[in-house]
Amino acid sequence: MTMNVYLLMFQDGGGTSLIWTLLPFVFIFGIFYFLVILPQKRQKQQLQELITQLKINDEVVTIGKIKEVKDTSFIIQSAEKSFLEVGKSAVVGKKPE
Repeated sequence: MTMNVYLLMFQDGGGTSLIWTLLPFVFIFGIFYFLVILPQKRQKQQLQELITQLKINDEVVTIGKIKEVKDTSFIIQSAEKSFLEVGKSAVVGKKPE
């Protein structure tokens, strides 16, 4: 008798309806991942690599020259006698040569 109850529960295809319910959400997440998350991740990685490769006298987007490199910041010369300490996270790119 209990075997007949189990067979009736699996006969209506309850497992496949769950797959068809979740499939659109998985599809939307996949599109979102490839169009938004992955490019942003690559851009962040490229910026991190650029920041780690900066050296003294490199010109950055702030148009100042780096005079000293510290662990978490740079000393930038913005004018003849004007020096600014800028966090590494504030750098958004390197000036093209």
